[in-house]
Amino acid sequence: MNIVVLVKQVPDTAAERTLSGTDHTLDREGADLVLDEINERAAEEALTLKETAGAEVTVVSMGPDSALDAIRTVLAMGADRGIHVRDDRLRGADVVTTAKVLAAAVRTVGDVDLVLAGNATTDGQASAVPAVVADLLGLPQLTQVRELRVTAGRVRAERETEHGEATLDAPLPALVSVTEKINEPRYPSFKGIMAARKKPVETVGLDDLFPDADADAAGFLVARTRVVEAVPRPARTAGVRVTDDGSAGRQVADYLIARKLL
Repeated sequence: MNIVVLVKQVPDTAAERTLSGTDHTLDREGADLVLDEINERAAEEALTLKETAGAEVTVVSMGPDSALDAIRTVLAMGADRGIHVRDDRLRGADVVTTAKVLAAAVRTVGDVDLVLAGNATTDGQASAVPAVVADLLGLPQLTQVRELRVTAGRVRAERETEHGEATLDAPLPALVSVTEKINEPRYPSFKGIMAARKKPVETVGLDDLFPDADADAAGFLVARTRVVEAVPRPARTAGVRVTDDGSAGRQVADYLIARKLL
């Protein structure tokens, strides 16, 4: 079995984040960057299948030089090889452009049986890239998956959304996006970290993925959205303090009634 895992390096949600003053995109050079946690879970599912079904796992990431750290993390977990899509022209790429590039990178792997991804990254949270990648590759897509089984050339999944639960079934090859309920990812061992340094990582750009097309003319770099303005979140103001002199309940009720909350 040949498995591809799509991963992304994102800003640490626990750290301070700032926007650039020009295009209002995230200042990644000044941010603490980490492998997105949901991608760790997708990688864990791939590595579990590797152990049970003898799969080979390729990790694919699109991003600047620092994205190589995310790839190395998954290699340290146990993946076999990596593909790093690195091209300055992809700065600020939107969902469609990102999906086109990732789909092209997956095609370079060859006969892929399963593509795994997280359902939504913590920075963009569009929840759309896996579905677009599946469409571009012509693969059945099983999204929002909390439990996954692969047997006899088919994938069977339990899907959970805010609207309910469903059981999905599809033939391989297929694309699956997972939720945080799918598993608990392993920590890379010291041996795995050392081994990751020797595992192959191929760096490719737009001209490598689309050799027969002018990337600009072909629409790969079209930004369909842009941030017009960004302002800092206002500081929290002091609330209303109620001193209980025996009438605190009435004071709270009056406060809520005045704001039409009661």
